[in-house]
Amino acid sequence: MITKMTHFLIFVLFSSSLFAQTEKKQREVSLILDVLGFKGVLIVIGAVVFIYTYLNSVKLFSWIDDQTFGTRDYILKKFEIMFIEVEPNKITIGLLLMSFGSGILVFCILALLGNLPLATLLGIVFLIVGWKAPKPIVDYFENKRKKLYATQMVDALNLLGNGLRAGLTMPQAIGMVVDEMPAPVSQEFNLVLQQAKIGVPLDEALDNLKKRVYTEDNEMFVTSVNILRETGGNLAETFDTIVLVIRERVRLQLKIETYIASGKVQAYIIGAMPFAMIVMFGTGDPEYFPLLFGTIPGILCLIVICGMVGLGMWVIMKIIDIKV
Repeated sequence: MITKMTHFLIFVLFSSSLFAQTEKKQREVSLILDVLGFKGVLIVIGAVVFIYTYLNSVKLFSWIDDQTFGTRDYILKKFEIMFIEVEPNKITIGLLLMSFGSGILVFCILALLGNLPLATLLGIVFLIVGWKAPKPIVDYFENKRKKLYATQMVDALNLLGNGLRAGLTMPQAIGMVVDEMPAPVSQEFNLVLQQAKIGVPLDEALDNLKKRVYTEDNEMFVTSVNILRETGGNLAETFDTIVLVIRERVRLQLKIETYIASGKVQAYIIGAMPFAMIVMFGTGDPEYFPLLFGTIPGILCLIVICGMVGLGMWVIMKIIDIKV
């Protein structure tokens, strides 16, 4: 009995202290509103925001520039490396359509269907994804082009070696590669040849090639050419050695890709299982989808599911990402 009374007194004291603190905070808020007024509070908040913005203006404007014109300049630079000509205005319009255009379109479609919470959520999601997606997409195509370039380097080096054995100079052998090989090797070597024709030293033109398309094979090729041109040596035999190294690396890479293919399949299956279960339960219970997509807790659960699935797939992809 004494223990119950003690617990009751502790509960009463704790509740009274919380109530007193709440009343104190309400009195403080009321006092501030009475002294400053509603407009005064807004002025104070605006002044604090202005001071913070002013003190961090350099960082804020740098971030805004990176997220707007910085993204456009990044894409234009990558397009220039990939020999894709496009006007800056078209890039700007494309970025706006991918971000604000997709977000507004999704919001309008779902809002017309009568699901305003889901329309707001997916509209914001599509806006953010459309804002952040262009850089990874451009990087993907650049990496794909690099891989194609790496696979063509074997034939290009064989042509260079055969041309040097036939008595051609290095620029003439590069011109033969330009004529015989497809893009992107022909594009890159043609740019090297054009730079050499306008007076750029061949060593510098090859260094520019290494900076544009940075691969281990390219670095070996450029470094060997620059060193042997200064010290003297047989470039044709050096190219044959580089070809052997590249072929062994490609063979090993294909072997590793065979081993990690099962890991990728597992990642895709694990990522698809939650959504397959949602469809299975939704088709069995007609009231499942309205609870999941039409209520705030359901939407929050859906966000958590997508986040955990994305995190799991990212971890699996990192585990099976073996670099040669």
